[in-house]
This record gives sequence, structure tokens and C-alpha cells, in this order.
Amino acid sequence: MVILGIDPALVITGYGAIQVRNNAITLVEAGIIKTSADEAVEQRLDKIYRGISKLIIDTKPACLVLEKIYSHYRHPVTSYILGQARGVICLASAREKVPLIEYGATRVKKAIVGNGLASKAQVQRMVAGLLGLEQLPRYNDVTDALALAIAHSYIMKATRFENRHCERPKGAKQSQKHDCFVGLRPPRNDLSV
Repeated sequence: MVILGIDPALVITGYGAIQVRNNAITLVEAGIIKTSADEAVEQRLDKIYRGISKLIIDTKPACLVLEKIYSHYRHPVTSYILGQARGVICLASAREKVPLIEYGATRVKKAIVGNGLASKAQVQRMVAGLLGLEQLPRYNDVTDALALAIAHSYIMKATRFENRHCERPKGAKQSQKHDCFVGLRPPRNDLSV
């Protein structure tokens, strides 16, 4: 299965596609879509949209993974600009009928490094190590995109393991948001009372 991670921005949008097969992760493709501040905003957004659409067609991913927007009150314009880039990426995902998944930055760092407060350098080294890269990616945007894809593969595997190893308790409902049970805890067979 191919997972496409995207780190959106108006200037440099990073992307990374990985192949997950039999617990092995390999790099399919990674790079950037770069726009110029000299271009009009609509031209820049069109370039991102067309680039992502072509990437989806070429790599045929099972899903597309984005980081949830974190906005700081001191930088509201950054969120606005990021939202525009994310919007065209979401549109490309919908048009190409590819499921869209979002994770918060701390969730991604926790899945990759084991620490939700890990530094960019720690994430970068871990991604390079996991993919067997001899050099660190030139752009942090590429590393972030690859981290999103790898994190999703780990989270999917953990969720499948949980669901396979616990029966659905009577009265528990399947969560719409997550692939897990809500309402009741699964019985613990390892406890003796």
C-alpha cells in the first residue's frame, strides 16, 4: 500500500510517498512543489493543486495524510495562508477520491520518535534511519511529509493489532472517528480476581 504524506505551505509544499508491505517501509518518491512570491496567489494555489493531483495519479496512494493546522494567536496570517494551500490539497484529494487523514504534530512525533515533543532534528534523523537514507532530506518539508506517511503506517498497524486482539464487547459501538471501540473497555483476560 502506498501512503502519501504532504506538508502544505504556499512557498514550499513537501511531499513523501512510501510503500508499506509486510512490515517493511520503502521510499517511493519525495520532493517539493515550489512557488514564487512573484506569482499571484491564485497561480500559486493552482500550481500546488495541479502538482498534488499529478502526484496522486502517478503514485496511486491508498490515502493522503496531512498535519492538522496549529495556529498561534501571534501569527494569524500564517494560518490563513496555510489554510489556502491545505484547501487545494483537500480538493485534489476529493477530486481523485483518495481518503484524507489528519494528525496533530505531537501525535506524529510520538509515533515516529516516541516523544510528542521531539525536535525537528530528531524526527529528521529517525525518518532518514527508517527509510535507510544516506543523507538527510534537504528540506524539512520533505522530512515532515515522510514523517506523516510513516506515522500513519504505524498508527494503522497498532489499530489493526488492537482490533484483532480484542473482541467487541456487547453494547460497544464502533467509533466513527477512529477504528476502535467506544463506550466499553475490552475485557482483560490477564487479570485474576
